[in-house]
Amino acid sequence: MKVAGIDEAGKGPVIGPMCVGGVLIEESKITSLKNLGVADSKKIAPKKRELLAYQIEKYAERVFVLEIAPQQIDEFRKLMSMNDIMVLAFSKVLEELHPDEAYVDAADVNEERFGKRLLQKYAKTHPERAKTVSVVSRHQADAIYPVVSAASIVAKVRRDAIIEDIKKDIGIDFGSGYPSDPKTKQFLKDWFKNHGALPDIVRHSWKTAENVVTENSGL
Repeated sequence: MKVAGIDEAGKGPVIGPMCVGGVLIEESKITSLKNLGVADSKKIAPKKRELLAYQIEKYAERVFVLEIAPQQIDEFRKLMSMNDIMVLAFSKVLEELHPDEAYVDAADVNEERFGKRLLQKYAKTHPERAKTVSVVSRHQADAIYPVVSAASIVAKVRRDAIIEDIKKDIGIDFGSGYPSDPKTKQFLKDWFKNHGALPDIVRHSWKTAENVVTENSGL
């Protein structure tokens, strides 16, 4: 029995990509994940997350992380809602792993609906496999199922690495990249004032970015 866990990191930030992690593992090895101490990635220190990601690779049959760039998110949002994007992204990871059972962190207020939509999307490209796969969609699945915790960790580690690379490339520490971060908001404002436009690392369709453009266009 091959079991997969799927979770995202970076759904909400105004800066950087969203990463959707998938971990495929033999059911008999899930105990090994528990013994590693996997948990919700947000509750684990960065250095420990990196170590766990390395260890997860050793136990898993496959680890896959889908990266969705800010520009891609902006383009998708012209055509669909963020919930639709999440279904699309999770289904892409499901297509890479092809498990017998999948546990996913529901990216919808209605966890059951998210699971059904995910399975329907998967069925469009793999109708026969979709008939046999079991999808369990739960809120806070990363705190309930070790295989989803593992997916959360690999997704978070990948996004964090990308964010650090961006900071090095532009030579500016813009904080977490989340709209609520004062450091991030100041970076957006300063960059727009200096360049007259926001960079490609920013999700231009985010309200935070739109507000920066609107409030500073006349300056």
